[in-house]
Amino acid sequence: VQLQASGGGLVQAGDSLRLSCAASGRTFSSAVMGWFRQAPGKEREFVAAISWSVGSTYYADSVTGRFTISRDNALNTVYLQMNSLKAEDTAVYYCAARRAGVTGNRALYDYWGQGTQVTVSS
Repeated sequence: VQLQASGGGLVQAGDSLRLSCAASGRTFSSAVMGWFRQAPGKEREFVAAISWSVGSTYYADSVTGRFTISRDNALNTVYLQMNSLKAEDTAVYYCAARRAGVTGNRALYDYWGQGTQVTVSS
């Protein structure tokens, strides 16, 4: 499975941004896609996850109500719509995949994309 993340950029606090993650190669109908982020000097943390099949979602408390994860099965693409961005959302955002089971545990994800930088100026 290859994952290609895109859509990052420099925005102001309160703005919105949408990240995309295109999956290619071998895929699994029960797969779960997740977004994680890593700020400078901090550990990589969970943001959101979604199951390919039924679309069930799971969010970190810090982004609930502001971020929305969705998928387009026909395009093999997962999106992360980020609204009301804050300076503390600044990080490199990574998409990841695992075969099954929605979880926020990064150690359980098998495939990772290259990351896309999101910078929010206050």
